[in-house]
Amino acid sequence: MKKLIALTLAAASVVSMVAQDQNGGYPITQVPFTKVKVAQNTFWGQRLQASQDVTIPLAFTKSEETGRYTNFSNSAEHLKDPSKVFEIKSGTYSFDDTDPYKTIEGASYLLQTYPNAKFKGGRLDKYVDSVIAVIASAQEPDGYLFTARTQNPQKPHEWAGAKRWERVEDLSHEFYNLGHMVEGAIAHYQATGKRNFLDIAIRYADCVIREIGEGEGQVVRVPGHQIAEMALAKLYRITGEKKYIDQAKFFLDKRGYTSRTDEYSQ
Repeated sequence: MKKLIALTLAAASVVSMVAQDQNGGYPITQVPFTKVKVAQNTFWGQRLQASQDVTIPLAFTKSEETGRYTNFSNSAEHLKDPSKVFEIKSGTYSFDDTDPYKTIEGASYLLQTYPNAKFKGGRLDKYVDSVIAVIASAQEPDGYLFTARTQNPQKPHEWAGAKRWERVEDLSHEFYNLGHMVEGAIAHYQATGKRNFLDIAIRYADCVIREIGEGEGQVVRVPGHQIAEMALAKLYRITGEKKYIDQAKFFLDKRGYTSRTDEYSQ
């Protein structure tokens, strides 16, 4: 009897280890939002209906009206012709890029329940693809994507610092932008199966991994906001690439041990 119990426990242990390995080290697997269908006449169904009818259209419209997309197209123009630079408008923020990212994330959640959702007389998913194309045009060859610098590298946004990552622990929001980009890209990939946004986010994440760390030629920097760590952990779950969870751990381990040690370093 004891031998049977021992064998049973050993088998259970092996099953548990296999399950954890398949789930990226987690003993419990969250249910992807793509596996859930929200009934339209329920409380949450009504919230999704409001998002389809009001919230998502308003957010995308505001991104158009306030020059969010223009920042990307200006950056693309500079990349094609470095002699072209664009003045960063007063009143803009270094995290303005995240508004399209976050709206794409919300639209992706919506598309899971309303795959034929409309916007401006056409399909919402087609409009999202057009926004992603504008975002892609602003990505630098090594994956860096931060319009507050790229559209005018000699005179970037006042919060950005003279060099990449110089003020990321303060106000540049380069890692903050990365976090929201990755989360939006993962939601879009899960909802549509398309990699057009995910590949952009992976290239920027890889740029950060190459340049941030304790290796030769790298600099030690910590995000001013923790969204980057959460996003990198999600990217690890999606891709299975351990380098993303390692970078998230690096950020967490270094928090409070760089030049920034005040209450902002939560």
